[in-house]
Amino acid sequence: MGSKLTGCGSATPSLSISNDDLSKIVDTSDEWIAARTGIRNRRVLSGNETLRELSVQAAKKALEMAQVNADDVDLVLLCTSTPDDLFGGAAQILSEVGCTNAFGFDITAACSGFIVGLITATRFIKGGGIQNVLVIGADALSQFVDWTDRGTCILFGDAAGAVLVQACSADEDGLLGFCVQSDGNGQKHLNCVSSNIESILSKTNGVPSFPPKKATFSRIEMNGKEVFRFAVRCVPQSIEKALEEAGLPASSIDWLLLHQANQRIIDAAASRLDIPSDKVISNLANYGNTSAASIPLALDEAVRAGKVKAGDVIAASGFGAGLTWGSAILKWG
Repeated sequence: MGSKLTGCGSATPSLSISNDDLSKIVDTSDEWIAARTGIRNRRVLSGNETLRELSVQAAKKALEMAQVNADDVDLVLLCTSTPDDLFGGAAQILSEVGCTNAFGFDITAACSGFIVGLITATRFIKGGGIQNVLVIGADALSQFVDWTDRGTCILFGDAAGAVLVQACSADEDGLLGFCVQSDGNGQKHLNCVSSNIESILSKTNGVPSFPPKKATFSRIEMNGKEVFRFAVRCVPQSIEKALEEAGLPASSIDWLLLHQANQRIIDAAASRLDIPSDKVISNLANYGNTSAASIPLALDEAVRAGKVKAGDVIAASGFGAGLTWGSAILKWG
C-alpha cells in the first residue's frame, strides 16, 4: 500500500501580538526582532480559546478538502507537546470531529512532531487495514513562555494544522523518502522540564515526604546560538538523506517547507540545498514558531493560495527540542 495527502486545514487564535506589543513588555523592538528572526507577529490563545478547539477546526477543514466523512477516518494522531489534558487530547478531538470509528493517540516530539506523525500515519497504512488517517500538529507554547525573557518570548505562537493521509496504490505513493533522528545530548539547549522534581521526591531521614507537592513545568529555556548551529547543520543533512532514499536530486524539489523557527535557518538550509527563494514556503513573519503546527499551517496556506498544486514535490523538515529532527519528501495530492 501507498499513502497520499489529500486534504489540509489550519486554525489560529484570534489575538495577534506584534513586535511593537512585545516592545512594551521587554527591552526589544520590531527592527531587532525582525532582523534576527524574521518574525513580526504571532497568534496567542486568549479568553475561552483552547488548543482542542483549534485542532478540531483544522481537522474539519482537512476532511472537507479531502471530501472524506469523519466516520470514515480510522486513526487520529495528535502531534503536540502542549495538550489541554496531560493525559492526551486525541480521543476528545476525534469525538468532537465526529470520527466515531477511529482510534487516536498523542505524539510528543516538539517541533518535529508533525513530521513524526506523518511518517507514523504512512506506516499504519502500509501495515494494512487503515484507509484514512488524520494527522494534526497543534501547540500552544505561549503557556510556557517566560514573557520577561526577550530571547524566547519573541519567538513563539499558537496554532493548529492538519492533513488527511489516505491509502492508495503503491505506484501513487506520496511519501517518497524520509529520515528521522534524535540526540538526547542536546536536550540541555532547549527544554521545558518539571520545575519541582526535587521537592516531589525530597526525603526526610530516608523516607519520601508526603503528600507530594503539586507538579508544575518550568518556562521554556533555550540556548539560541546552539539551537541555530544544530539546525543549520542537521536540517540540510536530513533532507539530503531523505532525498537519497527517494532517489531524487535536490533539483526535483518544487517546494522547501521547513519548520518555521527562524528565517535565517530557513535561508541557510535553502542555500545549502541550492533551492531558490521563490521555491521556499515561509509564513514565519505572521505566526512565529508554532512548534508542531508550523509545517501543516504553512502547507495549508500555500495550498489554499494556489502555490502548491497536485503532483508538486515538497521537501519538509521539522527540528527542535529533544533534540529531534526529521525530513520527508512528499508529493502533494
